[in-house]
Amino acid sequence: MSTTERPRILVVGGGYVGLYAARRIMKKMRYGEATVTVVDPRSYMTYQPFLPETAAGSISPRHVVVPLRRVLPGAEVLTGRVSSIDQDRKVAVVEPLVGDSYELPFDYLVIALGAVSRTFPIPGLAENGIGMKGVEEAIGLRNHILEQLDKADSTTDEEIRRKALTFVFVGGGFAGAETVGEVEDMARDAAKYYPNVKREDMRFILVDAADKILPEVGPQLGRWGLEHLQERGIEIYLGTSMKSCVDKHVVLANGLEVDASTIVWTAGVKPNPALARFGLPLGPRGHVDTATTLQVQGTDYIWAAGDNAQVPDLAAGEGAWCPPNAQHALRQAKVLGDNVVSGMRGFPQGDYKHANKGAVAGLGLHKGVAMIVLGGRKIKLKGRLAWYMHRGYHGLAVPTWNRKIRVFADWTLGMFLKREVVSLGAIENPREEFYEAARPAPAPAAEKKADGSPETAKVAS
Repeated sequence: MSTTERPRILVVGGGYVGLYAARRIMKKMRYGEATVTVVDPRSYMTYQPFLPETAAGSISPRHVVVPLRRVLPGAEVLTGRVSSIDQDRKVAVVEPLVGDSYELPFDYLVIALGAVSRTFPIPGLAENGIGMKGVEEAIGLRNHILEQLDKADSTTDEEIRRKALTFVFVGGGFAGAETVGEVEDMARDAAKYYPNVKREDMRFILVDAADKILPEVGPQLGRWGLEHLQERGIEIYLGTSMKSCVDKHVVLANGLEVDASTIVWTAGVKPNPALARFGLPLGPRGHVDTATTLQVQGTDYIWAAGDNAQVPDLAAGEGAWCPPNAQHALRQAKVLGDNVVSGMRGFPQGDYKHANKGAVAGLGLHKGVAMIVLGGRKIKLKGRLAWYMHRGYHGLAVPTWNRKIRVFADWTLGMFLKREVVSLGAIENPREEFYEAARPAPAPAAEKKADGSPETAKVAS
């Protein structure tokens, strides 16, 4: 970490908003005008809309993450967490990956911590659930699913087979519907290579407490998505919830009970709980309360945006808030970056206003739904054309041309080469085999004499 007398702009969080805001600030400010410091526990940003396709093997995991140090070459990137903020002294306490915590002074502050999975105190969920907020979880889910097919193909125990081939997904929003659609597609393809596993042997279950899925694309497309998934053999239970999953025995509120090897939790998100330690004004759901300029209420040197912010939606009218999605996060980050530079120079700041442009969702290869707003009209698409819209929009939205090219290359190769169906679950314990080979041999067991006393084991010469 360098030392400087220049004002410091501290960006807490290196996700979508943190990355784009830092890039915008560095683009707008003069050389040497300020130091931009980004603090995040990970050294990369994850493009979360691609996680379902990553779990299905359609995109390489490395291509959905953007290394912060590479795209922010003029910034300080610190791998760690901001544990607290002293607003009076303008000091943040940073906890690095290793070593002691230290204080980091700042002049301007950007809060971009994003959101975490919204969970409930359901017995067994913490021990058995799999989230879909990070690329690590997407990789783990893919390896786990393929491992279950390996188990089912190699055993004759019907109970083990049934549990291995039962997959439960909780949450019917974008993350849940896209993930179950992509994973079912992958499992259907993979079953062709397993002589003892057929698609009919698998059981996919989608659960949501609401009375519909994919609410973001509207009721008509949501119903089509529901019917489409059901036609593919996916059981969908609406208006119900999961009560327990202890020992992977899933109990639903509607009375259904199944043993499932896989329990994927995508039932919404909530603001990062670390916000409660920063002394900032929070809304009723824990979001940072901001003005239309993205400045935190009651401050003139702190800004916030994205999933951790409660931003007034000027396009939707009085009392409305911007929904937590990538469409708003990208545009908020640019306005935020401009306003930080304007605030630093003492200039007026602009308001954030953006009208919804629609929503797209992919439900597996060549399957999707899309609602596009053009000229005030809503254009609704489904099937292959909507799937093209989904890939086109997100392919262009993923940060940096480096990642755009790599993602489109993955998709292009996927048109000619079959999807890989190999599980790399062993990467979770990469040293296990070496440890078994390198650890000292166990001491020979002692033999007993006729009277019962131990005797040193004989060693062959």
